[in-house]
Amino acid sequence: MIRRRAFIAAAAALVALPGAGAAHHGWQWADSAEFVLTGVIREVRLGNPHGEVRLEAEDGALWTVELGQPWRHASAGLSDAELQPGVAITLEGHRSADPAELRMKAERVVLAGMRYNLYPDRS
Repeated sequence: MIRRRAFIAAAAALVALPGAGAAHHGWQWADSAEFVLTGVIREVRLGNPHGEVRLEAEDGALWTVELGQPWRHASAGLSDAELQPGVAITLEGHRSADPAELRMKAERVVLAGMRYNLYPDRS
């Protein structure tokens, strides 16, 4: 009986985990309209599961922007060394569907006149 309960609990956890991951890493939280944000990078966190920058927008608001996974940066030709605090950047993608949340997911990054397409299948 104990083995059966343990098996059921483990199976339930495995079923629940992919949904939790998709909720965070998917696009469901983002608005469907294209959004462009320009500003200066203030903080950078790169790596898995995806990179993230804190960006001070032109109006002074501080945004959190999800970038792609490290392999997406490499495929697009974007070097992590280019993403440094103090660098001016334009990000194209989708903002949060909640207008009060200053968060977006970038599909494209524009740095020093170069455009890096992190999600070419979404263009």
